Amino acid sequence: MLVNYDIDTIESENASHSVTLVPRLNYSVNLLNDIIKILQEKRFELKNVNQYLIIDFDEDDKSHLKNIKLEHLVVYSLDILLKIKSQIGSISGINSIPEILPSSIPMIRIVSAKLFVLFPMYSQKLSELSVHLGSIVLDSAALTKARFNFSKSNHMSAMLLDEVKLMTDSKLNKRYPLVDFYKLFNV
Repeated sequence: MLVNYDIDTIESENASHSVTLVPRLNYSVNLLNDIIKILQEKRFELKNVNQYLIIDFDEDDKSHLKNIKLEHLVVYSLDILLKIKSQIGSISGINSIPEILPSSIPMIRIVSAKLFVLFPMYSQKLSELSVHLGSIVLDSAALTKARFNFSKSNHMSAMLLDEVKLMTDSKLNKRYPLVDFYKLFNV
């Protein structure tokens, strides 16, 4: 079938396909910003509700544990999404998309899974976001003839998730000095 196409036709088709990436990337950024805004509001709400736990945390009180774990989940999810937003902001052209975005997709899926039970609406929006970003990654890779190294992408994703967890734990350790987050999440 390509026999009937000349090189100029193929190149113009690639150019027209690359133009469709920009609106999809903008939509994805807007969707991500909406989710971040919602989680920031939820974080602010939880921070106010949990204010008493700063000086009155009892590790044997299940409601205290539940409230701290919920705030940790929201802060952790928010920190991951802010990291992904930063990654997307560093895209400088179509060639950088296959280098930058692949590690963000597993991170989005992990956040989506963690939020599923408590916040199914956020989880659904994150699933939609991962689908959009996945299609952008695949299309940009096809246009640039990039190859994927899933092992490298998964490793990068795991490293970023570990980094964000340490940041989240550090933030909340400062806020709640009576809470042993290591013990809370590693028992």
